[in-house]
Amino acid sequence: MSLEEKLLKDFQSLSDDKKREVIDFVEFLKIRNREVVNLMDDIIEENREAFEELSK
Repeated sequence: MSLEEKLLKDFQSLSDDKKREVIDFVEFLKIRNREVVNLMDDIIEENREAFEELSK
């Protein structure tokens, strides 16, 4: 059984309020990932000159 199949099977057995919690958690993970990517982009941009010097 694939991870997707297991997740779907387990999800279907939950009550509606627990399903909502799962959906909320997935949304949280997506937002957190975007925040990390944005933070890394900011760090790179703020330190571009130093990174360029280090790459020589």
